[in-house]
Amino acid sequence: MEDMISMEKVKRNQRKYSDETKSLIQVGGYIAPIDFLWEDILIGITLKKPILLKGPSGSGKTKLAQSISALFNQPMHSVNCSVDLDAESLLGFKTIITKEGQSIIEFIDGPVIQAMKKGHILYIDEINMAKPETLPILHSVLDHRRMLTNPFTGEVIHAHEDFSVIAAINEGYVGTSPMNEALKNRFISFSIPYLTGQQLREVIRAQFPQVSEQLIESLMNINEDLKKQVINGLLAEEAASVRSLLDAVALAQYIPIKRAVLYAIAEKLEDKMEHKLIMELVDTWVK
Repeated sequence: MEDMISMEKVKRNQRKYSDETKSLIQVGGYIAPIDFLWEDILIGITLKKPILLKGPSGSGKTKLAQSISALFNQPMHSVNCSVDLDAESLLGFKTIITKEGQSIIEFIDGPVIQAMKKGHILYIDEINMAKPETLPILHSVLDHRRMLTNPFTGEVIHAHEDFSVIAAINEGYVGTSPMNEALKNRFISFSIPYLTGQQLREVIRAQFPQVSEQLIESLMNINEDLKKQVINGLLAEEAASVRSLLDAVALAQYIPIKRAVLYAIAEKLEDKMEHKLIMELVDTWVK
């Protein structure tokens, strides 16, 4: 019976997506680079499976999570992982407050506990940046138990039925480490590639409706060349980032394209040879 109810929710959410896709695009929502990717992720979310988004920087992982939040009208609590992430950053902390003239200790819920109690989305960004010993505290939250015993208060928290978890990783980047198997096995994983072709053009047009077709065409051509060099191993993945391309579009409305690409893309790379290659590619399209 529970599986039948879940699948009915999936169908309703798929219909809702079909009805609302255009409005999501108009407000800068996520556009899937693969036809079935968005709907498959929605099925995972509806079944309350923790979702892991794997992809290069600027491929739209955060935008995807934000679009799910918008689609379901479900607030999202974000955790930005780093080597400094600790249990308090995830769960909350104790503080002293004054109440009716007396000082008392009160626990302030962190993003994990807030999302669990309120039935919101928990978004864990760059989860492989956190120290491996920090994240096991989430194991019971991410598996079938969907619960947590708060080590600071002893409170046992059972997740609201609408609670969902989305995590994102940039694999192979400096400062990251492989996820341990116990953690990774709790997720359903999806690879998120960069947008290409007409889909990328739609994103640009949605965010910059006043930009000329000539400007879009020039930057699209430059972006395609950058992707080819990424595939050939001559440029780092972030050179073809959609985020960087959109930054270049924003700048190119007011300054020459060549300077826009310099500031939005080339200057982000530390390797001087990569920097030079990007600007040479630009010269082939912009005179």
